[in-house]
Amino acid sequence: MTNIYVGNLPFSTTEEEIRNMFSAYGAVDNVSLITDRETGRLRGFGFVEMSNGADEAIAALNQTEVGGRRLVVNLAKPREERRPRRW
Repeated sequence: MTNIYVGNLPFSTTEEEIRNMFSAYGAVDNVSLITDRETGRLRGFGFVEMSNGADEAIAALNQTEVGGRRLVVNLAKPREERRPRRW
């Protein structure tokens, strides 16, 4: 299973649009678009999990234009531990 970062998404993007875009290259297992906790609005990035075809999808979709924005598509890095906020 390969986890792919997709950034610079238009705020109107839907999970279905992303799934359709990536499914042309292989099996899409999960699409997770990140939303703002307070407003519920898309934050402009998300993650796609693929069981095959990830390298082809990254090569083909990185820097393509969607909704007037140039996508950033690459392998997702492991999430770093977050430090607690200090007020």
